[in-house]
Amino acid sequence: MTEPRSLRRSRRATSERAHGLMGKFWLGLARRVFYPLTGLLARTSVTGLHNIPAEGPALLVFNHVSHLDPVFDAVTVHRSARVPRFLAKHTLWNVPVLRNVLVGVEQIPVYRGTADAQKSLRDAHQAMEKGKVIVIYPDGTITKDPDGWPMTPKVGIARLALGHDVPVIPVARWGTRDIYDQYNKKFRPFPRKTVRFRFGEPLDLSAYRGREINNQLLREVTDLAMHRVRDLLGEIREEQPPAEYYSPVRKGSHGKS
Repeated sequence: MTEPRSLRRSRRATSERAHGLMGKFWLGLARRVFYPLTGLLARTSVTGLHNIPAEGPALLVFNHVSHLDPVFDAVTVHRSARVPRFLAKHTLWNVPVLRNVLVGVEQIPVYRGTADAQKSLRDAHQAMEKGKVIVIYPDGTITKDPDGWPMTPKVGIARLALGHDVPVIPVARWGTRDIYDQYNKKFRPFPRKTVRFRFGEPLDLSAYRGREINNQLLREVTDLAMHRVRDLLGEIREEQPPAEYYSPVRKGSHGKS
């Protein structure tokens, strides 16, 4: 790993910790499980991790290609001496033991298609008001693009970004789908893979703040963030990203950018 260990050491004085005995217990357990697991599955290369602030709130905007993403993302963000809060499917809270971990480290359930659908955004807003780091996947789910590029992003990220004057940091990660490909039902732990991360500089949203929040503004900010994620992903892959987002409605094509 290129940066994280030295960065975590340099931030020892401000290192974020879980609250309460149970929070510390479950965070410690997660660290003892997931650090070795990610190390077993892949080498990890990280650049730009210092863009996550040592203290205070931040919104991290990631691409999403595999069910392994949250595990690798959590370990990498934790190496910046921060505890990430994910917006995760509420059904994960039904899994024994995992439910305790999620509650203990203050993760945020997402209730899609229910009367509680907006509760996750409210909880995310409250978490940032308390100085937390939020991780969000604007795709809403694992991308269905056969080539792994982002789908049309959802505007929830813009609501969070405009609701708080916090660093909004685009992040690209590539390599997890080589280990576990959900759609093709392939798990390939060997040979050991490489997972690459690139954390970009915080977005400049000054031109968007103070404006009336409407659908057009939300889409502009969402696209600004996801375009940057897509560009970073292209840099990691050393490929030219597609000009348009993939749309699962139009199979075999990309939707409007």
